Amino acid sequence: MAMTLICATLALMAQDVKPKDVPAKVKAALAKKYQAATKVNWEKEKGNYEANWGGKLGEDNSAVFTPAGEFVEIVNAIPINALSKAVAPYINEHYKTLIKEAGKVTDAKGTLTYEAEIKGKDLIFDENGKFLKVD
Repeated sequence: MAMTLICATLALMAQDVKPKDVPAKVKAALAKKYQAATKVNWEKEKGNYEANWGGKLGEDNSAVFTPAGEFVEIVNAIPINALSKAVAPYINEHYKTLIKEAGKVTDAKGTLTYEAEIKGKDLIFDENGKFLKVD
C-alpha cells in the first residue's frame, strides 16, 4: 500500500524532458507566443509540457502547453511580498509554514490568479488574496 502511494505521488511530480522529446507543435507554440524565451528547460507534468526560462535558475517564467501545442497558462515569478496581504495569514493559519515561492498565473482565457508554493504544494488565490484551491 505504501509503495503504491509513493509511486502514484512520483508519477504526479514534474519530470525533466529533453528538448528532443518535446513535440514540435509544443516548441512551435512556445516560439510563437514567447519569442524572447531562450535557454528553455522542459518538464512534463500532468500530461502537459512546461517550458521554464529566464532568471538565474531559469524559472522566472513557466508556460504550460498541451501535447497538441495549446496554451494552458503562464506563471511569472514574483517576490513573495507582492502577494496580497491576506495570503500569508491564511497560510500561517491553515498550514503553519512559510511561503517558498510566489507567482502570477495567467491562463488561456486571461484569468489572473496568484500561487504560493509551500511544502511541495501550490496554493491558488485570487487577486484579493482569497483562497481558491490547492493545485
